[in-house]
Amino acid sequence: MKQVAILILFIFSGLSLFSQNDENPVKFSQDFRKISDTEYELIMKADIHEGWHVYSQHTAEGGSLPSEFDYEKAGEEYELIGETVESETIVAYSDIFEVDETYFKEKAVFVQRIKLLDPDVNQIDVDLFYQVCKEVCIPADYKFTFRLDGSAAATVEKSIDERSMAMATALKLNLKNKALLNNSGEDIGTGSGLWVIFGLGFLGGLIALLTPCVFPMIPLTVSFFTKHSENKSKGIGNAMLYGFFIVLIYFLLSLPFHLFDSVDSQILNTIATNIWLNLGFFVIFLFFAFSFFGYYELTLPSSWANRMDAASTKVGGGIGIFFMAVTLALVSFSCTGPILGGLLGSTVLGEGDVATNLTAGMTGFGVALALPFGLFALFPTWLNSLPKSGGWMNTVKVVLGFFELALALKFLSNADMVGGWGILPREVFLGIWIVLFVLLTLYLFGILRFPLDGPKGKLPAIRKGIGLASGVFSIYLILGLFNFSSLKLLSGFPPPHFYSIFETESDCPLGIDCFKDFDEGVAYANKVDKPILLDFTGWACVNCRKMEANVWSEPDIYPIIKNDYVLISLYIDDREELPEDQQFDFKFDSGRIKRIETIGQKWGTFQSVNFNAASQPYYVLLSPELEVLNNAVQYTDRDEYRNWLLQGLQRYNETSIVSGE
Repeated sequence: MKQVAILILFIFSGLSLFSQNDENPVKFSQDFRKISDTEYELIMKADIHEGWHVYSQHTAEGGSLPSEFDYEKAGEEYELIGETVESETIVAYSDIFEVDETYFKEKAVFVQRIKLLDPDVNQIDVDLFYQVCKEVCIPADYKFTFRLDGSAAATVEKSIDERSMAMATALKLNLKNKALLNNSGEDIGTGSGLWVIFGLGFLGGLIALLTPCVFPMIPLTVSFFTKHSENKSKGIGNAMLYGFFIVLIYFLLSLPFHLFDSVDSQILNTIATNIWLNLGFFVIFLFFAFSFFGYYELTLPSSWANRMDAASTKVGGGIGIFFMAVTLALVSFSCTGPILGGLLGSTVLGEGDVATNLTAGMTGFGVALALPFGLFALFPTWLNSLPKSGGWMNTVKVVLGFFELALALKFLSNADMVGGWGILPREVFLGIWIVLFVLLTLYLFGILRFPLDGPKGKLPAIRKGIGLASGVFSIYLILGLFNFSSLKLLSGFPPPHFYSIFETESDCPLGIDCFKDFDEGVAYANKVDKPILLDFTGWACVNCRKMEANVWSEPDIYPIIKNDYVLISLYIDDREELPEDQQFDFKFDSGRIKRIETIGQKWGTFQSVNFNAASQPYYVLLSPELEVLNNAVQYTDRDEYRNWLLQGLQRYNETSIVSGE
């Protein structure tokens, strides 16, 4: 029971981290008292916001996390005299952990006596790890720095050398008319994009319902609620609550990802384009695929599900129904895990706010998974129309296995392009996809078989129809391989045309002349007197490829970019190391220092600092004098993008005429 409570607390800790603003509910201060030439008392104080509480060092084991102090260099430069003494605490019983917990409200004071071993020591550093809670809990840490000579008792601010400072200053632009960027408001397509991702998650949940891990649970669970309740309305209410908890569980599972984005605006992009992480995803999806093919079963430890099931029986009521929903999530993992992995992978491959996208997708997945439990509870006669479990569910799993393999190849392609290895150019990628979908076609027509397939029999019409669609898609890929089709339906998944086994005239999108260094591009724009299209992009950016293939390639847009603008494409995920003399430390306004070692780190920081953005694609129109010509846009449609380009061009021409006068 305690382990279950800890799991719930962890989930809600993620929720709190997502929902809290930058204001810390605990404010710290410090002081010290000199007792003799070698002895001091270190005094650490915490002012706690109303409604919040911080746990004592001595709160009972098995409950919430205690406060812990780490005295740096204790035993080397000084020794601790006794334990850290606390101010008055409150003791109260916790229903969740079933222990007496000890904590502080409003104020907390900690005092530690020390004796110097080295009389020249002037600074004492103390790290505090603590947990602050209200309805939810936040683990956090704080660093105290005591200056024993009486100077300001604050953490010593980190600094960067003059060379780094100069290079960091050069990275910041003096943009004119920058307010126009802020007028862009929400990114074009962001709202609709979230609904699309929600829809994809919903579709994934519907597919999961058809798997053998979930489908048989529907009539059993609905029957349990309707037959074991005091009355029909009570049974319907319990089934609806069960469905709500399913949605809640999958929603909560996505929230810890928001912590990454709050730590560093570039961190999710860094993770998404990390070579080793992409290789890891490739291996994981291979593992998922072969589990769907029936070569082994992917399961979580059975003890987890047993504990949840026992908890649901023991507790009863609404909490018991919650544990029943958790049990479903655990026992169905062998089928839902790979689908959720695909959802996570698709979110990582997508652009924009990855954490928000993942929350939308996971919520959609949970809604689809919960829907039948509510509907069949309201209309129990519908249960009679459900198809019987059978071999068709294994067919669903095998088809999903082929899609897992296709997605796995995309992650390998990402790692290959970011690393610049050249092992998976466009032609090889398409060739492997052709083989996969030809094999899928053969399977659906009963020619290729897998371990869990039943005896051969008459193929259902729907299976033949899907097999025919797979065959048509294979032909579509073949036409694209030999350039008889542009493969616009797949734009963003295969490598771009210039990433080829054949020599290409340009390594820029669509063969347009481009610059991959900002300063070089600006110098050329000044020379030819043209405005700049600043393109923040990435090798592994799916939506960037979609924009290039579906929007930039349009006959009324391509000439504008090629002839009227100077294109500067900055690759945020470029892992090529900068020459040593171009590497430097960049200090953000928050005081955080980041080492700039690669081309991608440089342009990612450049984008964040100057445009307060971290996603790709991200397009900005500038004059050679660095005047912003229009609001920034991201993933959008053809008409919006064309109008945006023309408006920027018109503004540039008007500005040039005024300047000429």
